[in-house]
Amino acid sequence: MNLSLIIVTFAALATPLLLARLKISTLPTAVAEIAVGIILGKSLLNIVKTGVFLNFLATLGVILLIFLSGMEIDFSLFKKGNQPQTPLAKKQAAQANNYSPLKLAIQAYGAVIISAIGLALLFKWSGLYQNFWLAAILFATIALGVVIAALKEKELLNNRFGQTLLLIAVLGEVIPMLALTAFASIYAGHAQHLWLILLLFIAAAFLFRRFQAFFDFFQKINKATTQLDIRMAFFIILTLVLLAEEVGAENILGAFVAGIVIKLLEPEESTREKLDAIGYGFLIPIFFITTGVKLDLPALLHDRQVLILIPLFFLAFIFSKALIFFVLRRFFKQANALAGSLLSATTITLVLAVLQVAEEVHAISTRQSGAFLIAAILTCLVGPLIFNKLFVTEAEDTKKIQVHFIGANLLTVSAAKQLDHWYNIHLYTDREDNYQTYNSEIKVTLLPQLTADFLIKHEVFDTDILVLGYADYQLNYQLALAAKKYGVQRVITRFESRDIMNDLDAKLSVAGIEYFNPTDVNVSILRSLIESPSTLEILTANKSRIFEVIVHNRRFVRKQIKDLPFIDQVTISQIFRNHQPISPHGNTRLELNDHIIFTGKSTDVPAIRAEIEKMNE
Repeated sequence: MNLSLIIVTFAALATPLLLARLKISTLPTAVAEIAVGIILGKSLLNIVKTGVFLNFLATLGVILLIFLSGMEIDFSLFKKGNQPQTPLAKKQAAQANNYSPLKLAIQAYGAVIISAIGLALLFKWSGLYQNFWLAAILFATIALGVVIAALKEKELLNNRFGQTLLLIAVLGEVIPMLALTAFASIYAGHAQHLWLILLLFIAAAFLFRRFQAFFDFFQKINKATTQLDIRMAFFIILTLVLLAEEVGAENILGAFVAGIVIKLLEPEESTREKLDAIGYGFLIPIFFITTGVKLDLPALLHDRQVLILIPLFFLAFIFSKALIFFVLRRFFKQANALAGSLLSATTITLVLAVLQVAEEVHAISTRQSGAFLIAAILTCLVGPLIFNKLFVTEAEDTKKIQVHFIGANLLTVSAAKQLDHWYNIHLYTDREDNYQTYNSEIKVTLLPQLTADFLIKHEVFDTDILVLGYADYQLNYQLALAAKKYGVQRVITRFESRDIMNDLDAKLSVAGIEYFNPTDVNVSILRSLIESPSTLEILTANKSRIFEVIVHNRRFVRKQIKDLPFIDQVTISQIFRNHQPISPHGNTRLELNDHIIFTGKSTDVPAIRAEIEKMNE
């Protein structure tokens, strides 16, 4: 038995190394580990024997696997969010055709449930597989981990398409999990105790509320020799797993709920990394490998019925997700809708858990279980491969920043001409002389008036950044407030009031409007030149200038500055996170929506900006 454990742990080490050596990136690690288990087990070499200790570790592995699946759920996707309050936000929402990833995912998964029930009925009617409810649960499962891995590889987790597929996969794990609990209780003759499962969720809510207040404190006093976050995580896991078993539910439901509780506590990324290390680094590979060890392929493949069931179950897994295509194609390209439906057809994690529970309550035979497992493995081979082949980029998020200038003069025209091609520039003026002067240098639109209603009607306020450049500070003040009320994200205005009795500048600050006084700016630059002689060179150099980018690409989230692919081309001087400045160091990790201030060559910046501000398209 000790030798079997050593072989299994070595196989867990060697499998990802072998995949890397052979450059196999499309095969899920779980499938590879099951395949290694098949080679080592009774199907081929028969050198690994499962026993009490190995089975115990495998059980811990499946518990931790389901726990980490619960932690994968991004609950922010389920929030409807604040309804658009500004006219611009309402207009943009209407232009987006009221698209909602959650709404679309519910529709898609509703179609999956209908298909799964229909296919289960077809199997029961044909006599090929009689257990209708178990078949329906299995056909409705989706491998959340496989879907997340595929979306991460394509950098799609942050865009509409990726969020929709992620939510479909979440539903494909949560709903079958709950259905499995009800099925197991009824099949085992404990239907009258189903209401006790509510106690599990009550306990989860209690643990969440009890630890929520102390979690920040735990993080502050946490250290290597205590690892309080991990101790708390395992306390919650074991508490809910044992409670689930006591109330007649399955231990995996308790593990899943524990994962949700820890996720809602919003732990540090380091906590998640440590839990991943324990799970995927040790226990979970043992579960997958022992699953393959127990599989007797020669016996299965000599059974005529199993040979018939394997392709039929495989097709059922595929066709149960086919209706997703018709839901997705209303908003996405046809190729992507097909790719998304095939990726959603992948299933392995929950299938293993369902089959394990079904065998424990004697709801399925070993050979039928083997047929379902082989069919599930095939979906993981086919789904991601076809997804990678079919998916094409949908240009929806990577777009130029709209900047509208109101006022055509030497200041605004000069600034507009120096902005690089990442910005889409429009200049507006109501003065005929300025229009005649500057229209030959840069495109200027002549407006008959500058009232807020007129500017809204003619979509001048429909922009990401509005710059008000008139010398008339009263006009700038009124238009700035109107633009902010309309919903313009950033409003920058020239403001040169010399009346010390008014408080208009304070009102601008309260409204979130950025303002500047050209005279004050010039004085500040002159002072900086005296104090820091290199300032002028930085500000006026054509080759090297100061730039700012915002982190939108999730590929850079939690990445250390020293590991950025373009770090040798730029010098990062400041990072603003939630409006607070951070002094950057080599080991500083970036977060989503960080504002990075850096100096670099103008020729290098467009590529850097396109990459770091890319919305995972």
